[in-house]
Amino acid sequence: MEEKEGEEMEQNINKSVMLLILATGVFGILNTEMGFIGILPYIAEYYQVSVVQAGWLISLFALGVAVAGPTMPLLLSRFNRKHVMVFILGLFTLCNVIAVFAESFYVLLAVRVLPAFFHPVYCAMAFTVAAGLARTGEEPKMVAKINMGVAAGMVAGVPISNFLAEQFSLAASMAFFAAATMLVMLATLWFIPSLPVKVRMSYGSQLAVLKKPMVWASIVAVIFLNGSIFGVFNYLAEYLGAVSGVAPALTSILLFVYGLCNIFGSMLAGNLLTVRPLATVKVFPFAAAFIYLALLSGGSAWPFMGIVVVFWGILAGINGNINQYWISHAAPEAPDFANGLFLTAANLGCVLGTTISGKFIETLGMDFVVLGGLLCCALSAVVIFIQCSGMKRQSVEYA
Repeated sequence: MEEKEGEEMEQNINKSVMLLILATGVFGILNTEMGFIGILPYIAEYYQVSVVQAGWLISLFALGVAVAGPTMPLLLSRFNRKHVMVFILGLFTLCNVIAVFAESFYVLLAVRVLPAFFHPVYCAMAFTVAAGLARTGEEPKMVAKINMGVAAGMVAGVPISNFLAEQFSLAASMAFFAAATMLVMLATLWFIPSLPVKVRMSYGSQLAVLKKPMVWASIVAVIFLNGSIFGVFNYLAEYLGAVSGVAPALTSILLFVYGLCNIFGSMLAGNLLTVRPLATVKVFPFAAAFIYLALLSGGSAWPFMGIVVVFWGILAGINGNINQYWISHAAPEAPDFANGLFLTAANLGCVLGTTISGKFIETLGMDFVVLGGLLCCALSAVVIFIQCSGMKRQSVEYA
């Protein structure tokens, strides 16, 4: 009995170590992605380009992720996942090292865009491996821990890179990105066991999931769900200043608090999606809409706005987990491909939501940016309602 308990404890420790490494790996990759936002002015100054040109480093990276999302995880799904992860982390490290010494803006752009195509591969595999470590029915809890790495990367990337560039140099920021991925690469080599794919699915059988109407409905739902959050969040800094009258220094603090609440929301979502998955998904659009209606009805003044940011951040963390859950459970037979579809849908939702909210700003002013979020909430609720009705008719269970 004691020997059996010892073996079980050792397995749990090994799983915890693997999850920590995977979450840290996702953190390193997201840190590289988001961190460039904090150093765009320094890049523009150093390379003597406009801020708009420097912005290519962000937009082309996002475009690479969106294009690679449904393709690269599929192409690499046959290979040993440990080997693929080490390769990707090594590629990110190498490209970041080259960026430290790059004298040409276009060299920097090239080494920025190249790893973007492998970004969704690492994240998709991290989600798949994490779910595989879970007991039956507890997959969302494991996936939530990976999403915490995503949230941490989004929270820490911008302020850390900005601080290093301001206090030391632009090269110091690039070196931090390289160090983060290199350390995870070494940890993966030493502590992650071999992860061969036990059942190798053909590319055709994985692509066959696209024949399922439920998969396409899930993709559309995720696009609107992510649009409902990020379509408004992307204008949050300007909204806080122009509408809420929050000082710039306090705005930075609130954005950081929002990110921390993302991490908490991800933790909470793991439990919610394990216990009451369908109820969580159904309620989410209405919870987000409630936040926006409160702002629209005049609740945008400080300090009420501070309370809103906390709950909004928690909802954003829950949203990321719902998105992954909703698509992966529509295509459980092709997990890597499904996670790639999730990443692409989430990025498309961010673009769509930002565009819709931008149109409301242009037409009605910054006060009405939340109308874009409300519209996406309504559309996601409709799609989810139709899906749930279809699941009842077909006796399909998302649990």
